[in-house]
This record gives sequence, structure tokens and C-alpha cells, in this order.
Amino acid sequence: MTNPAAALIVAAGRGTRLADPNDTRPKQYRDLAGQPVLTHTLNALGNHPRISRLLTVIHPDDTVLYDEAVAELPAAIRVKLEPAVAGGATRQNSVHAGLQALANTDCGHVLIHDAARPFVTTEVLDKLLDALDEGAHGVLAAVPVSDTLKRVDTNRVSAETVDRTGLWAAQTPQAFELDKILSAHTRAAAAGRDDFTDDTGLAEWASMSIVISDGDPANFKITTSADLKRAETLARTGVMSDTTNTPRPLADLTDIRTGIGYDVHAFEDGTGVVLGGIEIPHYRKLKGHSDADVVLHAITDATLGAIGDGDIGQHFPPSDPKWKGAASDQFQLDAIRRVAALGGRLAHIDVTVICEEPKIGPHREAVRNSIAEICAIPVSRVSVKATTSEKLGFTGRREGIAAVAAVTVRLPFDEEA
Repeated sequence: MTNPAAALIVAAGRGTRLADPNDTRPKQYRDLAGQPVLTHTLNALGNHPRISRLLTVIHPDDTVLYDEAVAELPAAIRVKLEPAVAGGATRQNSVHAGLQALANTDCGHVLIHDAARPFVTTEVLDKLLDALDEGAHGVLAAVPVSDTLKRVDTNRVSAETVDRTGLWAAQTPQAFELDKILSAHTRAAAAGRDDFTDDTGLAEWASMSIVISDGDPANFKITTSADLKRAETLARTGVMSDTTNTPRPLADLTDIRTGIGYDVHAFEDGTGVVLGGIEIPHYRKLKGHSDADVVLHAITDATLGAIGDGDIGQHFPPSDPKWKGAASDQFQLDAIRRVAALGGRLAHIDVTVICEEPKIGPHREAVRNSIAEICAIPVSRVSVKATTSEKLGFTGRREGIAAVAAVTVRLPFDEEA
């Protein structure tokens, strides 16, 4: 008979290494693909059928942020939520507080997890819980160290190469029998020890035996701005779209499809045009219900065309006041979500802007980089070209701008699709 399990999510930290003067929220509440990081983490844990309770340890100042994060969870996950617990001065103090709050529940197992690891997979959770069912007192999710390790002096001069044989990089969740890890924490607190940064380290101090379970390289902790950017790329390209939370290898995406998109907008009085998410100064602007970004509109239609899923007008009708003045990147993000829902990924974008004015050349690289960032693909996979129509037609008469886009997507091959 399997024991019911609780997940204890540690979310009381301040995340100082991700400091941003324009966004003072702790990293666990930063936006990731439109939702707080913590929301994604709770989703990943709460979707597991063996996890019956979710308890989050938060900083007392973060109550409003926490309430906003959990409000976005599906009802089936919200019912698993225990009241949040206030954390302490150290991670160890916070975990101890959470364990004490779980002591009177029916859960025999507990998984202690960092709030800033939103990519934990069902497979990793299964292996941790299976190891506990087989009698382990504590289980550590970890990955073997594959890089060469160097020990350096205070001046960052290499002193020696460290033998990596038998070395593993620890991750979370770290799984335990609830009563045993609570007892270990209580003993450590009584002994005046509050310096453990890792629960398996505390468990080893308490003479508990810990076994290693296979972690996942994608289950990384968001610590720096580079980590957050990497997480955004993974999230936008569909990593969180299936039950395993992991992207399909490109080798499995053998169905290569191309869609074509075309859009045009007329000029009206204004101070600039928006192309590919970049505002380009001009004495006129483009007329449209949204921001009239002719480039992103063409790319969105091409993306939808590649998967045979209608067009931008079908999904975002101009008759709907909701989209009045809307930024067009959200249209393309929705199209990317539809690709991801099919298990696919964007592979390449090629767009041609057709106009006499403004000049596109000086802004080409900014537009390329903007499209790459919106679509979470390398800029090397984005091509932006510009041409005139030799003064022929409406573009030649400087009445507006047209754009043609070709988007390539890769999908799992399905003979019936």
C-alpha cells in the first residue's frame, strides 16, 4: 500500500541574485510565460496523482503575491493547498516550520522542493516516491556531474582538477518519510544548528541514509537573470504543455511543415509604426484594431497556417473590443502555444517587409532580435528582409505597408494527421 504524499514548497527566499530595479518581486513570483514561477511549480507538483497536499512556506511580506499566484491554479490543484506557512530566517528554519504544519496530516511522505524549480517532471516525482515505497528513509534527486571540475585559489587561478568520479549535483525535490525528517529537523534546531542549506545534508547529520534517484538536467533552479531567460524560452516553446513537462527531442519531430502569411495595413497620421514588436519613428502610423504590427500579423498567420489552425482573424476577431490597441506579440504567443499543444516547435521564420517608407535597414537587427525573443528561438532562425514595390501599387504610392512571412514548424509525425 502506498503512502499519501505532501509537497512542501520553499518560497520564502528573497532571490537577491536576480535583483532587478524594475521588478522588485522575489524570483518565485516573477513572470514566466504569463504566470508566476510559483504557479508553474505548484502546477507541476499538484498534477501528480500521489501528491495529495501542497504546503508553501512564504515570506510574511509576500501574502498578496502568493494569493495572486495560487488564484491562477486549476480548481483541482487548489483543493490540495494547505494554508501557507510563514518562513524563518534561514531555509532550514522555513522547512522546519512547514514540516511542523504537516505533522498532523495523513501524509507519510513529504517532498521538499524549491519554488524556483518549475520544470520538475512526473518521471522524477515517480522515481522519488517509488524509492520511498521500497523502504528508503530519504531520497535525493540528482544528476551525475559531467563537466570537468577545477579547484581554484582566491585569485581564480586553477590549483587542481577534481576527480568527478562518484560526484552528483543535488536537485530538489528531496523526499523523506515525514516523521523521520521532522525529527531530524527538530534535533538540529535543539542542537543550535541552523546552517544546513540542503535537507539531505541535515538528514545525513542525523544519521539517516540517503539514496540517489535520477534527476533531470531540465529541472534547474532559477537563480540569475540568465536562468530566467532560459526558463522563458523553455516555457514558451512548450516544455510545460504535456504531462511530462519535457520538450520532445528534435529527432522525434520529423513532420516538417511550412505556413505562409500575408498582411497589409494602411497609413494614418501618427508618430511611428510597430514592426516585429519594435516601434520605429515615422511621421505616420499603421491603422488597425490592434497595434497594427503587420510583421507579427503575417508571422502569426503563417504559424497558424503551418498547423492548419485557422487565421489570426478567427482567433482574435477585430470586432472584439478586447483586442483594441492590443500588442500583437500575444497573438503570436497564442499561435506558439497551439504548436506546442501538438508537441511541436518553431524551427524558422522568414519575413519580407514591403514598403517605400520608413527605411527598414537601420532597424532590421532590432526587429530580428525582437521576433526571436517573442518566439523564444535563436536569432539565427529569424530572417527579416525588406523591399520596395518600385513605386507600383498601394505600397509604391506610400499608402501602407505589407508583409509576407514563411514559418517552418516541426511536429511529431502522425500518418493520419
